[in-house]
Amino acid sequence: MITVHKTVSLPDTYPLRRLGPLEKLLFFDIETTGFSGDYSRLYLIGCTFFRDGNWQLIQWFADRPDAEEALLTAFFGFLKEFTVIVHFNGDGFDIPYLMKRCRAYGLEYDFSAVKSIDIYRRIKPYRRLLELDSLKQKSIERFLGVFREDPYSGGQLIEVYQDYLLSREDRLYDMLMLHNREDLEGMPLILPVLNYPDLLEHDFSLKSQTVRQNPDPSGEPQPILVLCAESDYAAVPRSVSANIRLGAHNCRAEIAQNRLTLEIGLYKGTLRHYYADYQNYYYLPFEDTAIHKSVGEFVEKSARKKATAQTCYTKKTGLFLPQEGDIWPETFKNGCRDKLSYAEYSEELFLDRKKLNLYLRNILNSNRA
Repeated sequence: MITVHKTVSLPDTYPLRRLGPLEKLLFFDIETTGFSGDYSRLYLIGCTFFRDGNWQLIQWFADRPDAEEALLTAFFGFLKEFTVIVHFNGDGFDIPYLMKRCRAYGLEYDFSAVKSIDIYRRIKPYRRLLELDSLKQKSIERFLGVFREDPYSGGQLIEVYQDYLLSREDRLYDMLMLHNREDLEGMPLILPVLNYPDLLEHDFSLKSQTVRQNPDPSGEPQPILVLCAESDYAAVPRSVSANIRLGAHNCRAEIAQNRLTLEIGLYKGTLRHYYADYQNYYYLPFEDTAIHKSVGEFVEKSARKKATAQTCYTKKTGLFLPQEGDIWPETFKNGCRDKLSYAEYSEELFLDRKKLNLYLRNILNSNRA
């Protein structure tokens, strides 16, 4: 086994204390001869960490086929110094892989003593909003304007490692170490992407709300609610915008700095409020409405029917805000089985900060990947 330990220079791109105490953070990445921990081997583990005022890199490399157990022992011994591990898709690949390789040698190591922060999983729900072409690390790097020299993927380097074991060429060794080092150096460089979930998962304060009229394809004016909200928690590295479909309504979200702007199509017309306890109501066909039996008893029998789930409603005409989930209790629908409901719109709806933030997440969650 070859161990490399050196000081590296990494830029300050993200407030790392959001993740945990700086000197307790360990970034790590592994290289393997395949995707299955049952049928392939681990040949390289690399870590970056902060010590004595500097960023440092440590790599353990299996320069022989029988060095894998030594790599595992060295890494897990080193891991004891840390409380938080940071990685890219480690929850999905690296950690399960390492656990399988430990079991293959009867090693009782695990990750139970550390908190796991997976950059991939944190950003995955926002892929559509950020319009990422994929969730690979290099795709996120391109989104942030980060470009690397390494032209190889981990899969392409499997053959390089096999050739190294046969030839022991320094050139091949350097290629393998460079790829792992650049993955590790690239990880802090993509940390600014965490500002998006940081921003969107913390509360906003309403700055303004306006209703404007936009013509629809037929030229008829369509009311559009524009909500602007700000957060004190984080500012994103670049502006993004995306279209969101909420039932039959087109919405648009834009994020710039620490501000979220939503444009939401409102419904103008007549909707129904349905009552769940329809057994206690009569339906009046001539009035096209339902009334409680305590009042309906005074209506002639010929003018009333027992209400059903489909006919137990009262109607209201006005301007309505679409919502998924009943954030405001008095909800309206087109039909009783509709998933999308509406609240009668007024500016007072968003004066409650808790309701405001529930609604913002309601809209953004409909655009999750």
